[in-house]
Amino acid sequence: MRAYHIEAPGGTARLTDLAVPDPGPGTVRVAIRACGLNFADLLMQKGTYQDTPAAPFTLGMEVAGVIDAVGPGVSGLAPGDRVAVYSGQGGLAEYGVFEAARAVKLPAGMTFEHAAAFQIAYGTSHMALDYRARLQPGETLLVTGAAGGVGLTAVEIGKLMGATVIAQARGADKLEAARAAGADHLIDASEDLRARVLALGGADVVYDAVGGDTFKAAFRACNPEARLLPIGFACGEVPQIPANHLLVKNLTVIGFYIGGYLKFRPEAVTQSLTTLIGWYLAGRLNPHVSHVLPLDRVEEGMTLLRERRSTGKVVIRI
Repeated sequence: MRAYHIEAPGGTARLTDLAVPDPGPGTVRVAIRACGLNFADLLMQKGTYQDTPAAPFTLGMEVAGVIDAVGPGVSGLAPGDRVAVYSGQGGLAEYGVFEAARAVKLPAGMTFEHAAAFQIAYGTSHMALDYRARLQPGETLLVTGAAGGVGLTAVEIGKLMGATVIAQARGADKLEAARAAGADHLIDASEDLRARVLALGGADVVYDAVGGDTFKAAFRACNPEARLLPIGFACGEVPQIPANHLLVKNLTVIGFYIGGYLKFRPEAVTQSLTTLIGWYLAGRLNPHVSHVLPLDRVEEGMTLLRERRSTGKVVIRI
């Protein structure tokens, strides 16, 4: 089979021919049909992601496909089942072996491309805003990097939860994508974020996927008792938070990493995905996939992420 594989620590990812793996106890083998790309895939290639697997490994964190074999001890899943898997790795390949507990059956009305683009982006935003930040109807949510894979889902879910959503992104096309996802107010990344947000009444919850100066400006635009979620650091700078400033407005900075819940509270992820799939089937969620590329163009997909030329998700069709 073909796989987008890293052979050694610090090595370059490239398409490689590997043996098709066999499922072991508690696992299923999936004939992969689609894999969503994530900014974390770029970090894994550099070895700077907090959950970078030990080499050798195959990139690709979220997949959708058809089970073609099951290992001993697996119940409730069978060959022929359409599934989505938050795999963490191994998705950019023609086949993958994954823990059965991570496989979620797909409804007939969900495409493989949407399922592959759905889990991390929507799961991250829903759990961050609902489970962690406790976003309430009528509050104001600020989303930075609002046209990215997770940013658009935060806009969409924030609106579904009854918030007023302020979206920040760079350029007219990306701001239009945020508007289409439900944003009430749009701020270009070239504008003074703090001034614009304060003019709109301030932020009660901040969902920041950019970091650096953007986080600092959002921090200064918070209302008393606001909650801040540092979701990602696309600018490359991890912000340092002045703890004394938290006291002045009684602010809360909330750590959140969805992959961690798979290890110590997986039922929270399952409950979130159940809610999200229900919203999808009801037509309340509209996954935004800006590019669908074949496996032999995976490098092109990575470049789209690296250069921030995508809106929503980039999906590799396999």
